[in-house]
Amino acid sequence: MAAARVVEVVGRRSRRLFDIFVAEVPWTVSSKELKEYFSQFGSVQRCQLPFDKDTGFHRRYCWIKFSTQQDVQNVLQKDSHILEGAKLALKQQSHRRHSQRKKQSE
Repeated sequence: MAAARVVEVVGRRSRRLFDIFVAEVPWTVSSKELKEYFSQFGSVQRCQLPFDKDTGFHRRYCWIKFSTQQDVQNVLQKDSHILEGAKLALKQQSHRRHSQRKKQSE
């Protein structure tokens, strides 16, 4: 049990996060289009564009995961990002979206 906890902690620490949060995504833009757009700045590993179950439309924001920190810097160096006439709002993520479990004191 303790060994599994050590592997989990080490694995979490070794995962380097290069995520960017993107808001104001136009309704007409798909995750494929977002991935293609951001690929001009570096290697995009993943684009997560959440959908609303009730409406069937995406929620107008997404997370982009890049391969390297340099890829993230390439994106952030550009003054503005415009897709289908709409200016995207970008923010570099400094922590995971999902809250991490707090350590339990013994």
